[in-house]
Amino acid sequence: MAKLYEFELGKAAQILVEELFKIKAGEEFVITADTECDMRVVEATARATFAVGAKPVVIWLASPLGVGKAADPMLPTRTLTAALKEADAWVEFNNQWLLYSTPWDKAIEENKKLRYLCLVGMDADMMIRCIGRVDYPTLLKFQAKVVEVTKKAKKMRVTTPAGTDISFTNAPGRPVTLESGYADTPGPHFLSGQIGWAPDFESINGVIAYDGSLSPPIGLLKEPVKLHVKKGKIEKIEGGKEAVEFEAWLKSFKDPNMLVMAHICYGFHSGAKLTGNILEDERVWGCTEWGIGNVGPMYLPPSGKKAASHTDGICLNSSVWLDDVQLTDKGKAVHKELVELAKKLGKA
Repeated sequence: MAKLYEFELGKAAQILVEELFKIKAGEEFVITADTECDMRVVEATARATFAVGAKPVVIWLASPLGVGKAADPMLPTRTLTAALKEADAWVEFNNQWLLYSTPWDKAIEENKKLRYLCLVGMDADMMIRCIGRVDYPTLLKFQAKVVEVTKKAKKMRVTTPAGTDISFTNAPGRPVTLESGYADTPGPHFLSGQIGWAPDFESINGVIAYDGSLSPPIGLLKEPVKLHVKKGKIEKIEGGKEAVEFEAWLKSFKDPNMLVMAHICYGFHSGAKLTGNILEDERVWGCTEWGIGNVGPMYLPPSGKKAASHTDGICLNSSVWLDDVQLTDKGKAVHKELVELAKKLGKA
């Protein structure tokens, strides 16, 4: 008997391999996973890869006790790096992500043909909703318009009902990345529905109130965790038990860059919902997401800014102003060039 969503999962894996990666016969496609993964997703992707005449390579790892470079001591670094430096394409399903780890850094820097897609923690349900049932043409049109108006903005402000009130200026020339979900060109790529960039770090001032999730080290939040930020650096963290846990985790690295804001992102994925999986949470419609710590090269070319690890937190129902023009109001798109597209995506 077929398992839950067996047919739908097969279709989503086919879209991933054939449409998003455009995997060709003969290509060597690395699929990484850890022991916390949904292996149905891994197996479906391997089957879809083999079906187009390509060569799937599944690397199944023991789950590290951290992410990014915090995972390095628990990874088979030499073997993993060697495989990734030779692959044509790589999809990461690891729950304890390899993103920003040493093998990731070396693969991205040295394998100039590598197409990488970050799908960390992906399970069957999310794969169907966020890959298999996506109106890609409309979503891409919506995201492209958001990128266009954001690039033109000099000063920005973000507020939320939970207490976020943060302002900053954009740094001329830095990329505003549109995560389309496609990984058909060399370099790092991410699940559709996210737009991210690194502002002028020293211009970031105010309060960031995470009220969705915070990962690592917590996941879904029971109460807001408030960061008081001055010139891009966290000066104080307020909240309850989770805020205390988060502050201790940041300081445990003894790395000053783990108290520095790394990037901001918009979440605009029509199928995403708040689950505790940061990959999906940071794409919840109308949220903003702030990263802390390591800055990837896609946000700060050519090589980013290194830190001991990285964490992302979600601010739900965000109101965003681009100079004097409002983009969203409590998570709802209100910009005149976005309203109709939002309606078509079911997000009016």
